[in-house]
Amino acid sequence: MLEAGKLLVGGSRNPDETLKKPEYLDLKFGNRHGLVTGATGTGKTVTLQVLAEGFSAAGVPVFCSDIKGDLSGIAAVGEPKDFLLKRAEAIQFAEYDNAAFPTIFWDLYGEKGHRVRSTVAEMGPLLLARLMDATDAQEGVLNIAFKIADEGGLPLLDLKDLQALLNYMGEHASEISSRFGFVSKASVGSLQRGLLVLEQQGAEHFFGEPALKITDIMRTTTDGRGMVSILAADRLMMNPRLYATFLLWLLSELFEELPEVGDPEKPRLVFFFDEAHLFFSEAPKVLLERVEQVVRLIRSKGVGLYFITQNPLDVPETVLAQLGNRVQHALRAYTPREQKAVKTAAETFRANPEFKTEEAITLLGTGEALVSTLEGKGAPSMVERALIRPPSGRIGPLTDDERRRLIAASPVAGQYDIDIDRESAFEILMARAEKAAQAEIPKRAEVEVPADEQEASEKSGSAAGRWTLPGFGDAVDEALGKAPPKKRGEGAGRSGYQRETVIEAAMKSAARSVASSVANQIGRALVRGILGSLKR
Repeated sequence: MLEAGKLLVGGSRNPDETLKKPEYLDLKFGNRHGLVTGATGTGKTVTLQVLAEGFSAAGVPVFCSDIKGDLSGIAAVGEPKDFLLKRAEAIQFAEYDNAAFPTIFWDLYGEKGHRVRSTVAEMGPLLLARLMDATDAQEGVLNIAFKIADEGGLPLLDLKDLQALLNYMGEHASEISSRFGFVSKASVGSLQRGLLVLEQQGAEHFFGEPALKITDIMRTTTDGRGMVSILAADRLMMNPRLYATFLLWLLSELFEELPEVGDPEKPRLVFFFDEAHLFFSEAPKVLLERVEQVVRLIRSKGVGLYFITQNPLDVPETVLAQLGNRVQHALRAYTPREQKAVKTAAETFRANPEFKTEEAITLLGTGEALVSTLEGKGAPSMVERALIRPPSGRIGPLTDDERRRLIAASPVAGQYDIDIDRESAFEILMARAEKAAQAEIPKRAEVEVPADEQEASEKSGSAAGRWTLPGFGDAVDEALGKAPPKKRGEGAGRSGYQRETVIEAAMKSAARSVASSVANQIGRALVRGILGSLKR
């Protein structure tokens, strides 16, 4: 029943439930993208697994997100359950067998797979602004920040690098505005607050090094099968904006890095985007245009994109028009919006005179779907009501022990599991500030501060005193390699004056400036340096 160069999706049936013909997805049209839709519980996840298994068996690497953990079962041998055997028999799938598929697990948080990271520079200002829900003015400030980083040799790797650069921009707003355009301290402050929110949401786990290499999700095994990369997204879905932004970043990286290959005999990589509505909901126009451009052009890079969602109305029409391979599971038509969705879905298929497509969509059972794929010279086939083939892997999630064993035996084990913190914008800016202070102020110059004025200034937080938070000044001194300050009165002369170097006063003043900008967060933070970047 299997045909070379084709992926078996299922079997269409006659009105008397006998097999009409097998339904295939031609691999040479696998990069023409696809759509899998249907209401909850109608079999979308199993269809996704069937397609992923088919592409893997054909030697095509696969990347997919696993929202509920059910897709992880593809890495284990399936069980010959009665209902699966009956389904294989119903579509005359004599070659059906249970098997496991080579799998790599990924997780932004490093809990259920290898860590996935990107640097702030690779993310870029557009996607970062989307992640932070920035206004147009704030996005403009981000673009200026990236320009300054490029010109100044300041690598932006993690959130503390961007925080340090924003601190610098806030302190030099007038000079920067004269060159790049108006930069308001209010916009800088809003972006700094946005970074704190990202940290609280766990985005700090995503930014850093080592960054993900695209080649590691395009692997094949020695026996010619494509590796299935599964992103554990159950926790990530708690922050839908981060989930969508990460996948859009990955898509953009593929588009920029992969060479043109035209129309290969089979895709170089296939992506499955579950919960696809998150890509498009509330997205600004400029981002939607970027997504539409990538979907339209990435086909020539040999990459196929398959969107999985409940409602076809979740996908913009300009994107929907690019999706040539369709699998439509049952939809409900209780509300006016659902009725509109059913009608829209029916109109996107090439009609079959044997049944009414709009009516059939509401009558499909679990495991059934309307199937239409590209054939011949790239024209869509007539829609058929089909029974989806049973998957060879396990239906359901792996156990924790099974997952841990597979992670330990992964071909990328140890490559992404340890953080690397090399010199970047944070360290460079801190070093430059220290060097500038030492160059401008004589190293041994001293000022005398009356003890009573010192005590008063400590309480008021003036430039001559210290920040009043316990231990804050000590942390600054320790970061600068200085010994903790002497207690008041210790080492004072006859006049009762306490001596303090100008460098110490300047450094403490800088520390107070930073601390005041994040006073609402200071209770949970540690001082990282005179620029005051915070890291949880």
